[in-house]
Amino acid sequence: MLFVDVTPRVWARILDIRQGRACACCGSWDKGERAALDLYGPLARRDLGPVTVGQIGQSLDGRIATVTGDARDVSGPDGLAHLHRMRALVDGVVIGVRTALHDSSRLTVRLCDGQNPARIIIDPQGRLPDDAPVLRDDGTRRFVIQATERPRARGVQVIRLAPKKGQLDPAEISARLRDEGLHSLLIEGGGITIARFLEAQLLTRLQVAIAPLLIGGGPQGLTMPSPSEYLSNALRPQMRAFSLGSDVVFDCGFTPAAAQAQKPVHATLTPRQPSYH
Repeated sequence: MLFVDVTPRVWARILDIRQGRACACCGSWDKGERAALDLYGPLARRDLGPVTVGQIGQSLDGRIATVTGDARDVSGPDGLAHLHRMRALVDGVVIGVRTALHDSSRLTVRLCDGQNPARIIIDPQGRLPDDAPVLRDDGTRRFVIQATERPRARGVQVIRLAPKKGQLDPAEISARLRDEGLHSLLIEGGGITIARFLEAQLLTRLQVAIAPLLIGGGPQGLTMPSPSEYLSNALRPQMRAFSLGSDVVFDCGFTPAAAQAQKPVHATLTPRQPSYH
C-alpha cells in the first residue's frame, strides 16, 4: 500500500500537470509525495484524451449511508479532502438528482486549492428546485440533464435527452457533455449513477474510498443494474491501494488509457485490453 502525503509543493505540481505545464515523472519527491503524484497524476493529465472517473466513499461493510439516509460523515476528513482534490482536477462533476436533493451538494473545492468544476445534475423528471445549492450562481458552469421541457433559472444550461426504457443513456450524457468542452468527468454519486456508467463501460477509472467504520445497514455502495451471475464474468480491474490517513482508496483502472496514464509521459506502453466483460 502506498501512503499519500499531499504537501503544498506536490499539489502545486499536480495543478500544473492539469494545466499542461508539467509532468508527473520529474522532480525530487519523498515517498509520500510520489504516492500523491501516482494517485492524482492520471486524473490531472490531459494528454491522453477524455477521462471519466467514478468515486464512491463507503464504510468497511460496503454502506454509503445509514438506514435513515445519513451519509454526511461516511468519509473521514482525509477522504473528504481527497474528493475535493479530485473535483479540482476535472472539467465537470456529475451527480444524480437524488444525491443533489438529499445531500444538498455544492460540488466545490473548498478543501483544496484549485478551480471549481462545472456542476452537472442528471434530473430526468425535473425534480430539482431552482434554489438548490448545487445550482447556485457563483460563476461556475451549471448543467441539468433532463427529459422534461421544464425551464431552468437563467444561467443554468439544460441538456434535453429522450429517455430509453425510462432512463437517460449514460453514453448520450457523456457525448453531450464533451460537446460542451467537458472532457474530464468525475461521476461522484450516488451509487446508482456510478453503477450505470460503470455497466455502460464508460469509466476509465473507479476509486472506492473506504473509511474505518461499520454501519450495519443502509444502502450499498455499488449495485449493478445487471450483476454478474458467475465470478468468471465479474469485472477485474487493474488495482492500486493508497492510504490517505483516515481512509484507504482502491484505485481501479478499466481501460488501456487508465494503464497508460500511470506511466511517465516519455514512456511507451502497449496497453492491455479493457477488463470489461
